[in-house]
Amino acid sequence: MSTDFHKMWTDLGVNLELHDQLMANTSKLHERTHLYQKNRPSRMDYFDHSLHASHAERVAEILEYRKAGGKSIGTFCIYVPDEIALAADVLPIPLCGGSGFPVDYADKMFPRDICPLIRSTFGMAFSGTCPYKTLKDFAVGETTCDAKKKAWDLLGFKVMELPQRKNIVDKDLWLEEVYAFKDMVEKLSGVKVTPEKLMEYIKLLNRRRKVLQRINEFRKNDNPPISGLDALLVSQVALNQDIKIFIDGAEVLANELQERIEKGISAYEKEGVRVMMAGTPSPMGNAKVHHVVESSGMQIVVDESCTGLRFYSNLVDETPTDLDSMMKAIADRYFSIDCACFSPNKERLENVVKVAKEYNVKGVVQNVLSYCHGYNVEAKAIEKVFSEANIPSFKIVTDYSDEDIEQLRVRTESFAELLAS
Repeated sequence: MSTDFHKMWTDLGVNLELHDQLMANTSKLHERTHLYQKNRPSRMDYFDHSLHASHAERVAEILEYRKAGGKSIGTFCIYVPDEIALAADVLPIPLCGGSGFPVDYADKMFPRDICPLIRSTFGMAFSGTCPYKTLKDFAVGETTCDAKKKAWDLLGFKVMELPQRKNIVDKDLWLEEVYAFKDMVEKLSGVKVTPEKLMEYIKLLNRRRKVLQRINEFRKNDNPPISGLDALLVSQVALNQDIKIFIDGAEVLANELQERIEKGISAYEKEGVRVMMAGTPSPMGNAKVHHVVESSGMQIVVDESCTGLRFYSNLVDETPTDLDSMMKAIADRYFSIDCACFSPNKERLENVVKVAKEYNVKGVVQNVLSYCHGYNVEAKAIEKVFSEANIPSFKIVTDYSDEDIEQLRVRTESFAELLAS
């Protein structure tokens, strides 16, 4: 690592010894999960670098932005409307952790038997291994699960109330929350959100969604030109990297994937059963289940998660021209996300089967984080709708540690054999 980065981390209060251990652990995992693949698109080296740059060059970019007077906030969920923050000259920084390395450091405040994502995120902060800790003016949480809500209470975060049903009254409440978020970021930066500025960022965020949609459309091909592991990495980088820089890099990858399709080049050495990954997200630093599934001979051709379809599906309507109509269009787009926090969740039950058929999957792996009760309980309903569609599925409940990898591999290989028979 450059000594300049070490100085930057020191100035930000990072524990260099632990941080070096974290980065070494991340590199080791990435080598084992991604770099072992032999038929990767050449452009994936850009995304490999971006993974490591998330604690280096990206931090330096945000630091320079703040030194120039810019404001930034931390976010934890894809329900926070980035368009509005950016239109107020406020930079949103996703803070979710995906590493098992720092989880034990969260135990001084949180119980051990809660979501690994919460323990990882705050374990990085408490251990001094998160360089983003001091790069935000405040953090914005949301009410997608009980563990998160109570974490926000303990740490005094600002919170967006996400209703748990989708009736008219719930949509009205959500629109009020979106307006409250606008007031929040305007107050922080002293910059008013104008229709012109908001439309600029609506179009920019839609461009990011479109290039992700294009990349993932190629996975419908009989010979997918990109693996599920690499498609996940692309989405993880999209959440962290500067939007314009990401779009430029992703468009080059999309063009390469188009060429690979035309030449019949697959990302996989051997034919494998096409499967969907459904359930909880896999933030940057975590690809354990994807690796186990694909190294067991299956091909992940679509991700139904917040680091997959839920992140980039559906665009914000670009036809409104006045501010209020734009705000409603943004609220509508984010409210269409079919998180398991909603009850009933008819939308998700319909969407998963529709997507499975579009991508011609032969089986479904439900990836559920330990203690994520929403997705774990809803997994039964998901299993039922897939059974009715004659699509086999099975559920994995795990955390970010490596302790259960071989156990998961045995179960996953058995599922692969079942699908291939």
